[in-house]
Amino acid sequence: MRQALTLCAVLALISGCGESEPPRAGGATTIDDRTSLAFAQPAPNLTPEELARHRVGDGAFAAVFVPGPAPVNPGLGPLYNNTSCNGCHLRNGRGMPVMGTGPQRTQLLVRVSLPSGTPNHLNGAVPVPGLGTQIADQAVYGHTPEASVTLSWEESAGAYGDGTAYSLRAPRIHIAPSDGAALPPDLLTSLRLPPPVFGLGLLEAVPASTLRAMQDPSDRNGDGVSGRLNEVWDVQAQALAPGRFGLKANSPTLLQQSAEAYVNDMGITNPLFPESDGTHDLSRETLEAAAFYAQSLAVPARTALEDADVQLGEELFLSAGCGQCHKETLETGDHPLPELAHERIHPYTDLLLHDMGPELADGRPDGVADGQEWRTAPLWGLGLTQTVLPYASYLHDGRARSLEEAILWHGGEAEHSRERFRTMSASERAALVKFLGSL
Repeated sequence: MRQALTLCAVLALISGCGESEPPRAGGATTIDDRTSLAFAQPAPNLTPEELARHRVGDGAFAAVFVPGPAPVNPGLGPLYNNTSCNGCHLRNGRGMPVMGTGPQRTQLLVRVSLPSGTPNHLNGAVPVPGLGTQIADQAVYGHTPEASVTLSWEESAGAYGDGTAYSLRAPRIHIAPSDGAALPPDLLTSLRLPPPVFGLGLLEAVPASTLRAMQDPSDRNGDGVSGRLNEVWDVQAQALAPGRFGLKANSPTLLQQSAEAYVNDMGITNPLFPESDGTHDLSRETLEAAAFYAQSLAVPARTALEDADVQLGEELFLSAGCGQCHKETLETGDHPLPELAHERIHPYTDLLLHDMGPELADGRPDGVADGQEWRTAPLWGLGLTQTVLPYASYLHDGRARSLEEAILWHGGEAEHSRERFRTMSASERAALVKFLGSL
């Protein structure tokens, strides 16, 4: 297999083809930190003024909101899922697949909708009477949550090509509306695990023209991969725009994604999503500070670039076709934050929607994304997932307990790559997973 690679591909395993030095995951925003705080560091190329702004944003991201009136951080609820940004994005990484109250407050969100009816203008989802488009399972004192949600797991057995057994788990949820009402028989549900928030400013700086050029919705080249952009409503532009943030690429900008999280997850109105009379709980300065914080976070560097197993694992990753969706290299364009502009980055994503097959499907449209499509998840920092949060899990709903399980759930356009992995030898599988752990 090694002999089949071109010279450029071989060199790319060590230094990145066309790059004089080993690839820096986030370009000039990269840091050499592989600790539990690796996702929580400011980009090293920020100016002193920008670093001060980043620190203000850090405070906004960590702020715990309370019901109003209150002298500090008022506006929570009355219905909500969590009380702070950090409450879901633990140490800026992904959340845990848990529901309920207590030390492990809800981190797994439940989006809901109906298959027909009058959709909202943001993402085309049809609200459910009494539940809207996201279940609020928490409420401030004196109010009642929309519903309680319990989560269980269903195990299924499988085997690698060499006979080694494995087990996969799939989530099962039970929704009990607080008013005792019966759920619509055609209710669509989608579990969403909060993803990591670092590196988002760089992804925002990738030109839309670059993303459009990678689209191939009709699979004209016949490679079995047919990614496409989501199209969602940009509240500020009052027009449809390419979606790039969120598990189905259902937000066009970091500012809007932040505003959506405040209003949907915490019940906090803001300048983009105000009360009906135009008032709002959150100031524009705080909203922009929180968005800037996500924009200006550093990206942790890869590790073990010279390890032979990591190099073999990268070779196997590419030969299995994983790189067709998980594009290693992108280039940023212009951006209001100059430190993010015109950087060569290595996020391992194309930010496009792909059909991931029926086993990962939620059946719930989001923008133009159908019920089987998900945005390609960036892989940078993947090897630090459980360093940042022990026992963290993977995929859009946290069903995968390991990187192996995450790969084995891939279907649809990724079915060929999954089967290549499933039929590899044990040593090859270990090498590929070690490569992913080096990211």
